[in-house]
Amino acid sequence: MAHKVTLIPGDGIGPEVSRATQRVIAAAGVSIDWEEYEVGAAMAAKSGNPLPDEVLDSVRRTKVALKGPVGTPIGKGFRSVNVTLRQALDLYANVRPVRSLPYVEPRYENVNFTIVRENTEDLYAGHEIMILPGVAQSIKVITERGSTRIAEYAFKYADRYKRPRVSAVHKANIMKMSDGLMLECTRRVAARYPHIELHEVIVDAAAMTMVRDPNRLDVIVTENLYGDILSDLGAGLVGGLGVVPGANIGDEYAVFEAVHGSAPDIAGKGVANPTALIRSAIMMLQHLGEEAAASRVALAVHAVYAARSAVTRDLGGNATTEQFTDTLCDAIENPPSVRSGALVLERRGRPGGARGALGSAGHRSSAAGRVRRAATAAGRVRRAAAAGRRCVVGPDCRPRATGGGLSFAVPCGRGALVRRCVRARGPPK
Repeated sequence: MAHKVTLIPGDGIGPEVSRATQRVIAAAGVSIDWEEYEVGAAMAAKSGNPLPDEVLDSVRRTKVALKGPVGTPIGKGFRSVNVTLRQALDLYANVRPVRSLPYVEPRYENVNFTIVRENTEDLYAGHEIMILPGVAQSIKVITERGSTRIAEYAFKYADRYKRPRVSAVHKANIMKMSDGLMLECTRRVAARYPHIELHEVIVDAAAMTMVRDPNRLDVIVTENLYGDILSDLGAGLVGGLGVVPGANIGDEYAVFEAVHGSAPDIAGKGVANPTALIRSAIMMLQHLGEEAAASRVALAVHAVYAARSAVTRDLGGNATTEQFTDTLCDAIENPPSVRSGALVLERRGRPGGARGALGSAGHRSSAAGRVRRAATAAGRVRRAAAAGRRCVVGPDCRPRATGGGLSFAVPCGRGALVRRCVRARGPPK
């Protein structure tokens, strides 16, 4: 039976990346009955309302939406469609997984952390007034209800995906009442999860840590403004907004979206990179219970980037949107043989190392070198198995070795492909 999903293509390059994503979902074998609606500047010009009521009614009916980028006027004009959508549907959790892709942003390898951002309060509540000429005031709204439920979402997320730490990012040293309330609510929630460490970090220190050792923060839970800024910083660590996914999730509805801008300067030229919306669609497929299809798409994205067979202009290549999508759909329908059908999710070691498995410049090494490393890798696998080291994602996750270190791989078809595969741990005590 086909899933019903609201499609909001958006502005600028939105329609192009949305069409590409629809093709990818179809190639994965998932049947979706799309309800498509226009929002943004074009709709505001037509009707005076950038977000018509029928769009909200559709999302309330389907429960799920896929949204392309929607532009927002700066300093004037209509209110952000994105903010309005989140508040109208009470999509209180903005979830941004930050994951590395092969050959993208070589300064940081194996980046794997998640930002959980409160989506409906803080300065983004939109309460602004002109107190008197030349003096504007913006009101920061933090509530116990909002802080508690976003903390609960973050800890449930960490528990589900076996994350050891939740980092509460705040500025309670200065904003003692508002950020202090958020921090106190997070502490109360953390007390119910004694197996997960609560790490409290001031927002400016968190920004520095993200640049020096991003995986240390693991799962970040934070307020709206801080989360917005840190999300873009996180995207910069792994190649930019064009490759990272995003989701806005509430108790009843979920909207999966590209987090980059509408890029009107390249709209209609056929050169946009659809990776961000495609990776958001992977999250949507998981949400819909289509785990196998989500895994196939995730594996294909990884394989296409690893092969560098279709690199779009924003990442230094010359592939068009259509060429990238054709290559990805072919990889989904005809899965490549990647390490005997397994996808390595995470190597041991910290991100940002000078050399990866393929060398500092991303070049493949000589055949003789590959043979030597293969022999060494086989020994590491045998020793890991003998020591009983395992991955905590699931029983099917088994140790493998690469030129860069010991890895854990999950066979194709498991939903865990897009989850974090944590480092080796010793036998159960």
